[in-house]
Amino acid sequence: MKRPYSIALALCLALFCACEKPILTEDESSPKEDGNLTLSISQLEQTSFASLTRAAASDVCTHLNFAIYNTEGTRLKQTNQKVGDSDFGTASFQLPEGNYQLVALAHSSNGNPTMTNPAKIQFTNSLGYTDTYLYHTTVTVGSEPQTLALSLHRIVALCRFVISDAIPTGVARLEFMYKGGSGHFNAATGLGVTNSTQVVKYDVQAGQKGTQYDLYTFLHETEGTIHLKVTAYDAGDNVQLEREFDVPMERNKVTWLTGDFFTGFTPTSTQTFTTTINIDNSWGGEQHLTY
Repeated sequence: MKRPYSIALALCLALFCACEKPILTEDESSPKEDGNLTLSISQLEQTSFASLTRAAASDVCTHLNFAIYNTEGTRLKQTNQKVGDSDFGTASFQLPEGNYQLVALAHSSNGNPTMTNPAKIQFTNSLGYTDTYLYHTTVTVGSEPQTLALSLHRIVALCRFVISDAIPTGVARLEFMYKGGSGHFNAATGLGVTNSTQVVKYDVQAGQKGTQYDLYTFLHETEGTIHLKVTAYDAGDNVQLEREFDVPMERNKVTWLTGDFFTGFTPTSTQTFTTTINIDNSWGGEQHLTY
């Protein structure tokens, strides 16, 4: 015969397991649910750099992330979506009454950023850096269900690097390494929080001309300068050419950097030099520079 205290212990354990909240890992999402807080992305602020326009989420990004935190910044729930999902752009959470932080992201990286801490949301070199939009607010959940329409705004700066001349024979890959910005940002401000070394790599083919490479970063302030090193490699990963640039940038704006990158190039030689570009800070949306 089982003793009474054994039955009581079993009941306590069952009750504890039923009440225990799951802890999310970096790649997990809360299960889909019909909740008392529904979020719907209504539009993204999208700068065409001639005028401010609005766009639907599916027009400009492939990934969406929604996260709920308590007021101390502990993540409680998160759901991740990919373009093509039936619920892309809408998420629902069941929450007790109280105050919460809400973060919504739109981007086109190769996966989901680390969102454990809203003060340090992390993209990495392996995920890649893309056009990124943010919504952050504090919301109060009461006794009645509510739906919020979210308008996200761009938080990155973009250096658009253009090589006007042809990729020469012997060059198989370009590497763009830049410092001065960040791969991590604070959701409350949208500004960078670490001194990252960001790396973007592109495979290229000889003969390509007028190629364009987009380099995104989260600036530490609304304006800043990145130090960019561009390295050309052959198929055996031997350095063929290096050039360095100091590039002024501004959040939500594009700096175009255009020139003949391979002028004077001789295969198997290494040429390294640095050029500094100064521009008028009173730009509009785009700034075209040559090197």
